[in-house]
Amino acid sequence: MTDTIKSAVMERLRQIKGPDLEGDIVSLGLVSDVFVSDGRVVFSITVPAERAQELEPLRLAAEKVVKEVDGVETVMVALTAERAAGSARNTPPQSAPKPAPQQPRRSAEEQAPAKPGVPGIKHIVAVASGKGGVGKSTTTANLALAMAALGKRVGVLDADIYGPSVPRLFNVSGRPEALSGRMLKPLEGYGIKVMSMGFMVEEETPMIWRGPMVISALTQMLREVAWGELDVLVVDMPPGTGDAQLTMAQQVPLAGAVIVSTPQDLALIDARKGLNMFKRVDVPVLGIVENMSYFMCPDCGGRHDIFGHGGARAEADRLDVPFLGEVPLTMKIRETSDAGTPVVVSDPEGAVAGIYKDIAAKVLASIERESAEPARAAPKIVFD
Repeated sequence: MTDTIKSAVMERLRQIKGPDLEGDIVSLGLVSDVFVSDGRVVFSITVPAERAQELEPLRLAAEKVVKEVDGVETVMVALTAERAAGSARNTPPQSAPKPAPQQPRRSAEEQAPAKPGVPGIKHIVAVASGKGGVGKSTTTANLALAMAALGKRVGVLDADIYGPSVPRLFNVSGRPEALSGRMLKPLEGYGIKVMSMGFMVEEETPMIWRGPMVISALTQMLREVAWGELDVLVVDMPPGTGDAQLTMAQQVPLAGAVIVSTPQDLALIDARKGLNMFKRVDVPVLGIVENMSYFMCPDCGGRHDIFGHGGARAEADRLDVPFLGEVPLTMKIRETSDAGTPVVVSDPEGAVAGIYKDIAAKVLASIERESAEPARAAPKIVFD
């Protein structure tokens, strides 16, 4: 069935003329590999970077013809650009122009326009880590649920395209409902509105996407979802410091970032990279969470510092950022996360839920302080 839909999609795309109305976008080699899964079709069209805005009708036309294919429910099309060989830095220099008269330095607000917000959402918080395996998604889920327990209207965006785990954490499955236009209705778990690539593809399906496809998917999941009125949207970032993080920093007015790390030195090295990246793109670091801080033995009740202890707190002090709290390594957190019943909802009066609520209260307080400051301009990040 998938191969049949893919073939039909390619045939429909042969109806779309190329950028200069010569040939079609398939024959010209402009269409990426077409990804098909359970009625969802995703692909990109390569166009010259300087003509991306001009060729938006081409993207819309491709989207329209693919939607007409039997078996296709939703379509995601991105325009991508590749630098031509020998362009930019390899271009032979021309005669040196006369230096322009020196202009007064402009303020940051004058140099770049403010990043557009998302209608209905007051604050957007990124939860990030420098590496995988530190419990970032579990922290995201419990942090969001703790904020909701404190009376806030909360949503969660699963930006970890390659390893979406939010659907399982919130015990939510199914397909987002298509509303008017291009908007999708988010799913809901425990009173939290949730959107994830995990709703679009099967859990075992690998996402073999390059940067432009990831960026397009993130943008659509953020701006083409009917989030409604939210106090906070918590974004579960993929680990590392790549395209997804830069896209969020450049295109979204993040209220701040929460960094998750374990106590050991190797994890802290990577956490430091993530923290410094957010600082360099002018996103406030709301603080560091030390996850798996210590192990509580279920039999003897004793505490064991398996990964060391206090490393994240010391790092927060050294870098002059808030330390948000220590989350223990317990069987209950692991079991409830795997079962899709995070500890904040399955044991709301327990000690661990109390830790998450305390962290949430600190994050909310930091957001309010940051929002009281003048708005930041979008950072200019240039790749040669």
